[in-house]
Amino acid sequence: MITDSLKGGRMNTHVPEYQQIVVAPHEPPCLTIYQVTHRSHPENQQDPIRYRNQLKVLESSLRRKYPERNITGLMEPMYDLCEDNAFWNHTLDGLAVFRSGDTFKVFRLQEPVREFTVVADSFHTKPLLRVLQSHQRYQLLSLSRSGLRLFEGTRESLDEITPASGVPKTMQEALGAETEEPYRVTGPYGGTRGPGITFGKGSRKEQVEVDAERYFRVVDKAIYEHHTKPSGLPLLLAALPENQGLFRQLTQNPLLMPEGIEINPDALKSGDLHAKAWGIVMPHITADLTRLVVEYDEARAKGLGSSDLESVAKAAAEGRVAYLFLDADVQIPGRVDPLNGAIMIDELTDPEVDDVLDDIGELVLGKGGNVKVIPSAEMPASTGVAATFRF
Repeated sequence: MITDSLKGGRMNTHVPEYQQIVVAPHEPPCLTIYQVTHRSHPENQQDPIRYRNQLKVLESSLRRKYPERNITGLMEPMYDLCEDNAFWNHTLDGLAVFRSGDTFKVFRLQEPVREFTVVADSFHTKPLLRVLQSHQRYQLLSLSRSGLRLFEGTRESLDEITPASGVPKTMQEALGAETEEPYRVTGPYGGTRGPGITFGKGSRKEQVEVDAERYFRVVDKAIYEHHTKPSGLPLLLAALPENQGLFRQLTQNPLLMPEGIEINPDALKSGDLHAKAWGIVMPHITADLTRLVVEYDEARAKGLGSSDLESVAKAAAEGRVAYLFLDADVQIPGRVDPLNGAIMIDELTDPEVDDVLDDIGELVLGKGGNVKVIPSAEMPASTGVAATFRF
């Protein structure tokens, strides 16, 4: 979940709001916090205490450059989060907090992250990207003719999320008064004074099928536009066999997986649903990563790929990177000039210094490229980066 305290509301984190953090420019200083959190009591009792300790680290770093009057207003919403008991009672496995003069966003993450606090000219986003751009993520649509539920999953977890506002959660919400009534027209039988009889458009069964098809079409379009398209995640369908068949006949979602869970998902415990989902998703995710690595090797052989840090940074600034792999286990303190890709190596303890790999990832996303952050063991290179070029 994302909390936007500047607007005083809660938003759905799993629609990629994170691109507002990664791509959009923000007014410095940019404050970033990552920490591990816990899903249940009593482990989660220490989470707000550790978060408050990280705020003290941020303040200390800010005082190296900024006056106290600026620091107070900047830190206020971050301290307010400390007192939000509802938030701390519903955390997941990790937390990412971003604050600048014009932004305050909080991400609940499905994976643990290394504790990290920094003040810089831009947000430190690579750990966030590692979770939200992970090749192990997927979405699951639980669908029946009465309604839907939406989940996001990884190897370790499957969590229900709130569908975007444009996604109808029930047939009534999708079709409203337009649902077919098979017996809606009444007229006289045997003349104007005869007994009334109702004429329908078809059998009840036929009209139920018409409504189901119309509802599934609305759902398919809404899920694609609001979730699949912006996230780029594969979609797994969990539904009874007859609903699987109807939905697959009409879907236009290119990322709908060919296999599905053919059962009423509401009849499964959450752990059982996750196990069934990951058993289907894992081979596809592994095959997809293998394909991308092969494509990188082929591109490099043709001079359209590189793992050289300076070459990749320059190509990222020029908008030539089509696909970028970042090593989740490597950090290179410094900055990348967004105009020419020049790399400036420095110490991460400096308030203005970020991560070179972080900056490259931001450049690639900002120019329409794709980014995957993966563990060292799965990287096709040992330099921290590997990229395929458009030209």
